[in-house]
Amino acid sequence: MEQRIGPSIQPLQGAAADPAFVPGITGPRPDEPQEPAPAPAPGPAPETAVAGEEAAAAEESAHKAAPEAEEPPADGPVFEAADRRARIVADARGVRLSLDEEACEFRWDEIGAVETETARFGRRFTVTVHTPDRRWYPIEIEAPARARFKEWESQLDAVLDAYFEDGTGEDTP
Repeated sequence: MEQRIGPSIQPLQGAAADPAFVPGITGPRPDEPQEPAPAPAPGPAPETAVAGEEAAAAEESAHKAAPEAEEPPADGPVFEAADRRARIVADARGVRLSLDEEACEFRWDEIGAVETETARFGRRFTVTVHTPDRRWYPIEIEAPARARFKEWESQLDAVLDAYFEDGTGEDTP
């Protein structure tokens, strides 16, 4: 009968010991200082190149000067709930979810369903946005009090009634 001498536990290999082992997962990149662009070489430049550069510079400065114009808010209902980490806004433009630094936005035509759920115990209010391609995006908001759940439900229902078309027409039998 053979008997091994040493530990009977095999060493861990791959992702169990080193997260960098998993292909496709990379760590955050350190902030790298950006080097200034090299200065153009001295000498006469052709007139067409100078005019083209000036036009490109003027166009770029015009884009930087004019901030991205957002649609004016509609006169309809708006639902907004937030806590220290998460935020949800539903209005005429659609539904926007954000958690910490991550954010996503859904237009009304991209939404298949919106589901709400309240925690049995505690103060978590969960809103889940379902898309037609069978994906879902939940977000939890911690309410200041459980009494806010009914208020949030009614505000969200008003927004959904005003803007969301679920595809079931009343005129079809």
